[in-house]
Amino acid sequence: MNNQKIFLITGISSGFGRAFANAALSAGHMVVGTVREETACGNFESERPGFGKAIVLDVTDFDAIEPKVAEIERTIAPVSVLVNNAGYGHEGTIEESPLAELRHQFDVNVFGGVAMIKAALPFMRERRTGHIINITSMGGYITLPGISYYCGSKFALEAISETLSKEVKDFGIRVTAVAPGQFRTDWAGRSMMRSERIISDYDGLMNPLRKARQEKSGKQPGDPAKAAQVLLKIIEHQNPPTHLLFGNDALKLVREKLATLNTEFALWEQMTRSTDFD
Repeated sequence: MNNQKIFLITGISSGFGRAFANAALSAGHMVVGTVREETACGNFESERPGFGKAIVLDVTDFDAIEPKVAEIERTIAPVSVLVNNAGYGHEGTIEESPLAELRHQFDVNVFGGVAMIKAALPFMRERRTGHIINITSMGGYITLPGISYYCGSKFALEAISETLSKEVKDFGIRVTAVAPGQFRTDWAGRSMMRSERIISDYDGLMNPLRKARQEKSGKQPGDPAKAAQVLLKIIEHQNPPTHLLFGNDALKLVREKLATLNTEFALWEQMTRSTDFD
């Protein structure tokens, strides 16, 4: 393939990561994917020998990321597309959720992604080409009770992605933050971390929400395989978007959020304008 690209995708064991990797391989691209256990390497590499390479890397092992990416560049191939996919969901009210769980949520969903970017960016900048794709969430725009730590991490990644896009645009590097809605992955199932319920005042709010999320797991409307095909189109586009929503539910809910914000800003506009020097 004359237009073959080298993908570096974090978290290819399941869900979006595996869907993105499979689609890229099927399109003739090469994929280097990260997994957390050695046993997962052989399974992935056997699917497309010579095109798929799995490496063991935990994105929270920050000191290991830069040398690992440098090794990929040196011994495998220059990375064309970085897909920061590794992440997980956390469920729990703020009062019930320990700070340690917030730190780990941000370590994986934010700091791990940023560490990958910082490791890959010097090579892309030197070549004056590359595409960084950060998988965020509609939870980076809207909020729902019980997932404040998760939404906080995705809001952060959206802002970081947008800022980065402005910093690297003159180097031929593109940045896209992809915000999926509800997709048929393990996000609400085995991949989600749930804080212990210990405060009965929240029972009326959290018990139905937790039950609904668990029951809906595996029945979400979004198709990861279709999302992966869109991802392939985005990396070939001359002017890819900085922000892209995946799913009808994401589009509906984010539009409603923006409309609500505009209404609230208008309602309080006079007070807002009163705060400048005369």
